[in-house]
Parts: sequence; C-alpha cells; structure tokens
Amino acid sequence: MAVNRDPILKRCRSLQIDPSHMGIFKESKRTPQRNTRKMSDYGLQLREKQRAKFIYGVLEKQFRNTFKKAAKKKGITGENLLIMLEERLDNVVYRMGLSTTRREARQLVVHNHFLVNGKKVNIPSYQVKPGDVIKVREKSMKSPKFKEIKEMTVGTPGWLSVDRDKLEGTVLADPTRDQIDTPIEEHLIVELYSK
Repeated sequence: MAVNRDPILKRCRSLQIDPSHMGIFKESKRTPQRNTRKMSDYGLQLREKQRAKFIYGVLEKQFRNTFKKAAKKKGITGENLLIMLEERLDNVVYRMGLSTTRREARQLVVHNHFLVNGKKVNIPSYQVKPGDVIKVREKSMKSPKFKEIKEMTVGTPGWLSVDRDKLEGTVLADPTRDQIDTPIEEHLIVELYSK
C-alpha cells in the first residue's frame, strides 16, 4: 500500500493550507513567499487538486478514480467528489474524534481497530453510508491510545453522532457542501479534469 510520507508542515506551507485542517496545531515557520508571479489558471487548478489529495491523504490514481465515480453520480460533480472523500472510513473516524489526525485514523483502520455494522473493516477508502455504525473493537478499547481518545472532547459535524463513552458513532446522513469545512474550491478540480 502506497503512503504519502511528505513532511506535513512543509507541504502545508507550499500548498498554503492551515495545518489545523490536518489535525496539527503547531505553529509552522512562516517564510516569505519567494515566487510573487501571478499563477496561471492551470497552476491554480493543479494546486487545488493537490490540496484536496493532501488533506484527505489520497494518492493520484485513487483520487482520479474517485473523481470518475463522482462524475457519474447525479448532481454537481465537485460536491459529489467532496462528499465521497468525506465518506471515506478513515475520514469519518477522524471527524468522529476517534483519532487526532487523518493519517492516524488511516493507520488505526488498517490495523483492524474498527467495526462497521459489526464487521471488521480494514480498508481506509471504504465508503460509509447513512445508518452505518462505526465502533472501536472490544480488544482495542483497552489500549492506552483509545483511553486517551475517550477523554478528549472534539466537536463533530452535524451529519455524524458520536457516543464517546462507548467509542462508537453513527452516520446520520450524507454530508452537504455546507457541512464540509475543508478549504477546497472543488470547481477548479472539475475544470482541471474536464480538459
């Protein structure tokens, strides 16, 4: 399985992303922008795609395939893409507050710490649906990591409900564009792929 191992703060600086969107609350060293030239339309579109890929931890081939599936769905392609990225299991685990970062959520999913509707799922790209119940496995609840997570307080979006005592959550509905707070202009990604 391929994993992006770029330094997070350095990549956030180059893509002009606030590190808090990655679950990291460190101050990044601000260096003055060297390149003051106006970016071309293609450059803006490419940067927006790279931002989306980096925030959700998806590599190019998987991102392209997700875009193709989003284009086939009814509705606005850009919004469909963001909704599909939000409904990935690793992202849902992060949004529920069962991990501190999306990368950690991905690792916890791969290491079989979660059950979806009572079945073990270790695929980070698994698409959850409304009504799905995501729960930490009984064995995993005893680990110090999940005891620490149980004590954390994190705000969850309106399309999810979480029971922190049981370390489980339910997907109430598909997220809407208003409920997705990632700083992505999805119309630029659609323009890039429609060339």
